[in-house]
Amino acid sequence: MELPADNPQVVFQPVMCQHCNHAPCETVCPVAATSHGRQGQNQMIYNRCVGTRYCANNCPYKVRRFNWFNYAKNDEFDYHMNNDLGRMVLNPDVTVRSRGVMEKCSMCIQKTQKTILDAKRDGRVIEDGEFHTACSAACDKGAMVFGDVNDKDAKIHDRVEDKRMYHLLEYVGTKPNVMYQTKVRNTSEA
Repeated sequence: MELPADNPQVVFQPVMCQHCNHAPCETVCPVAATSHGRQGQNQMIYNRCVGTRYCANNCPYKVRRFNWFNYAKNDEFDYHMNNDLGRMVLNPDVTVRSRGVMEKCSMCIQKTQKTILDAKRDGRVIEDGEFHTACSAACDKGAMVFGDVNDKDAKIHDRVEDKRMYHLLEYVGTKPNVMYQTKVRNTSEA
């Protein structure tokens, strides 16, 4: 077995919001713009945010971003979004954030809620693999999977039990909901 310390490799890894169960960003917000949802997501209420940036300072993963610009109805950022016809392409389920608020990955809460409401309307149980985020739907190789880790019959439960699974900065104690798998480095048989 090759020890990673013998052959160190450094790469830049973009990280999304980890949606922590013990999120340090939630406790420091003076207006409770960041809260924990029922499905386990760390939610951001954009119209409540006053932009103190305490959450960004307290996030150990440094995934929160401050919106410095006013993109809506701004001539400098006119990508046909300054007229009514151009704004019709925007997703009505996603809030257009204003200048001066913190932004983060929402784990596509609007898609999660639609899946829940569709199943409720049809009077059925949500099936395994029915939940999708935009990034997991776009990943055609199956590297990003979204699902219910509490369901023992779900495909994602096998990945949770895998020995290669780990959490980023696990020792901090934030208990993130996003999991990663280590890269298999010694692929040649000896």
